[in-house]
Amino acid sequence: MASRDDIKFLSNPKIGSRRDKYCRFRKYGIKYIDYKDPDFLLQFINEQGKILPRRITGNSLKYQRKVATAVKRARHLAMLPYLADLLK
Repeated sequence: MASRDDIKFLSNPKIGSRRDKYCRFRKYGIKYIDYKDPDFLLQFINEQGKILPRRITGNSLKYQRKVATAVKRARHLAMLPYLADLLK
């Protein structure tokens, strides 16, 4: 009988398996989100400059609010753009 290594799949068998979401701020113990660090805040913004929702980033509600506030402050100080074409 053929072992699992001998069988060739037509598609990737890991497709459809979900990864567990986690709040990176709680996992790594980050207490303060600095609005003066635009490179870090770019992780939470899509290509058009919109803030990514919790269901995509996996942040907890408390830290998602802090991220949104930090992004808005950085936009106000012109460290991040309000609108962008292909930001990343």
